[in-house]
Amino acid sequence: MPARHRPAQRELDAAGITGAGLRSAYLRCRALHGSHGRTYFLATRLLRPAQRPAVHALYGFARWADEIVDAPGDDRSAAVRRNQLDALEATLDSAFRGTSPNPSAAAPLVMAVVDTSRRLGLEQRLFTAFLASMRMDTYRRDYPDYDSLYRYMYGSAGVIGLQMLPVLGIAGAQQEAAPAAEAMGVAFQLTNFLRDIGEDLDRGRVYLPADELGAFGVTRDLLVWCRRQNRTDARVRRALAHLVARTRAVYRRATPGIGLLMPASRPCVRTAHRLYAGILDQIERSDYDVLHRRVVVPAGERLAIAAPALGLAYAARTRDLVTGPSPGRGA
Repeated sequence: MPARHRPAQRELDAAGITGAGLRSAYLRCRALHGSHGRTYFLATRLLRPAQRPAVHALYGFARWADEIVDAPGDDRSAAVRRNQLDALEATLDSAFRGTSPNPSAAAPLVMAVVDTSRRLGLEQRLFTAFLASMRMDTYRRDYPDYDSLYRYMYGSAGVIGLQMLPVLGIAGAQQEAAPAAEAMGVAFQLTNFLRDIGEDLDRGRVYLPADELGAFGVTRDLLVWCRRQNRTDARVRRALAHLVARTRAVYRRATPGIGLLMPASRPCVRTAHRLYAGILDQIERSDYDVLHRRVVVPAGERLAIAAPALGLAYAARTRDLVTGPSPGRGA
């Protein structure tokens, strides 16, 4: 076995995932995660090996659906994309009902995510809400206010936070942890929307509340002009500063939920929180000049955030080995 595959195989062994077909499905998800979700993948490395395959499966399925909607460089119509999402949901529904999925490129991803759902007790409705938001991307181009944007983000990101809860394990109360987990998913997505505003404009979309942009004199036409002219505008800067502040408020609602997770999972989530919040820092440092370039957290800074967390995660895992899992903890 090539050395590069050994960590992945050890994760599957730790999670008790057997059978060549199922293991291959999880490896496919892991490869998608490593290729497309670098910040998230880095944070996932701080989880116990037994927890990681579930995260890869959830990410891999979500990424596949996202690629149906927004695969670069193809000219499929919106109707074709919706049909493909419908087919993916039908495959998922069959798998949840215990029927083998039809042979397709998505079948391994569905196999892994349904296996993860059964292990963790995830409800199918979370995936239904996710796919509903993916469909919205085939016909909706903007959002008049934050409430309408939030309805989209609940399905596309809030449910991801809820799916992650049983992976991470809850040491506190479920009724307190769930809203915080949902808020964390939304905070991450709002951060992505602010970072990717230029790329989203190229797809014809604005994932920011139109009424809040309008309060600063910003319209879609102004954003498009700034993108095309490789320039920014004082009105855009003020609007983005406001939306960065709004996003930080969502992070503040999410943060207490970290303390409700089992100790071994906290370093991972805290690191993801800091890495994504670091994107907001970079937006501010760029003076909100994000319409024609993608800001990133420098590699050295990412490492500086992740390295201390690795020690904390190792210490937490060691305590678990000595004392055993606490009551109420998950996987």
